[in-house]
Amino acid sequence: MSRTVYLNGEYLPETEAKVSIFDRAFLMADGVYEVTSVLGGKLIDFAGHARRLERSLAELDIKKPAAFGDLLEIHRKLVDLNDISEGLIYLQVTRGAPGDRDFAFPDPETTEPTLVLFTQNKPGLSDNPVAKKGIKVISIDDIRWGRRDIKTVQLLYPSMGKMMARKAGADDAWMVEDGFVTEGTSNNAYIVKDGKIITRNLGTDILHGITRAAVLACAREAQMAVEERPFSIDEAREADEAFLTSASAFVMPVVEIDGASVGTGTPGPVAARLREIYLAESLKAAL
Repeated sequence: MSRTVYLNGEYLPETEAKVSIFDRAFLMADGVYEVTSVLGGKLIDFAGHARRLERSLAELDIKKPAAFGDLLEIHRKLVDLNDISEGLIYLQVTRGAPGDRDFAFPDPETTEPTLVLFTQNKPGLSDNPVAKKGIKVISIDDIRWGRRDIKTVQLLYPSMGKMMARKAGADDAWMVEDGFVTEGTSNNAYIVKDGKIITRNLGTDILHGITRAAVLACAREAQMAVEERPFSIDEAREADEAFLTSASAFVMPVVEIDGASVGTGTPGPVAARLREIYLAESLKAAL
């Protein structure tokens, strides 16, 4: 059954949605995106995603699409039209299609941004059995550009990182720069030592994860100790636990790094408790 997608003001069958070959995202990776989870037919952390989208657009000087103020309504309608109980909504804004290829930005007065949204149906997203056994990660060099705080569609190296992990028999990769972990290919990274949750502090070198912010708020509310600072792969391998967070994985235990078991080699109590708290609190606040 064909999905209904949103493209520049229209709800269309996915087979009928067309974007110009001159769109800047296609030619220059000139666009930003967000992914919002849907649980029980409701949107998780929508307000945070909307704020980060607005920031990403401002950082790249991309004009807001005309429908920016209607994004919540568009998300809700796509959930209804596609009968999504658990899944994801992908949103992308590009600088638009000026009609020809040029390195210079097109005039925002004459070139409208492109706005695309589509759903992905993911039954069992919240009760993912992988969370009960944990995942394996490898470490790779972080060679991305320096503004990782902007959620752009420049995802080639993270995609390559995931493929490197798959080739090594692992599930994902954590990226390392100047001896310290920055983040995962599509997630924020954490370790737990002596009950303390340690994760890299915010800056231009990591994405300001919406799930990260919510999970750390849950941790502090539950009186868990949190330290925001860089950590190394060696420190991670000596930790009691490790985990990652993202909009689609929520809180996911990491049980092996570069072939070495973390802690007991099984999901630890801190990650399990954080996942439980985060899902419960997110569902209460879902839109």
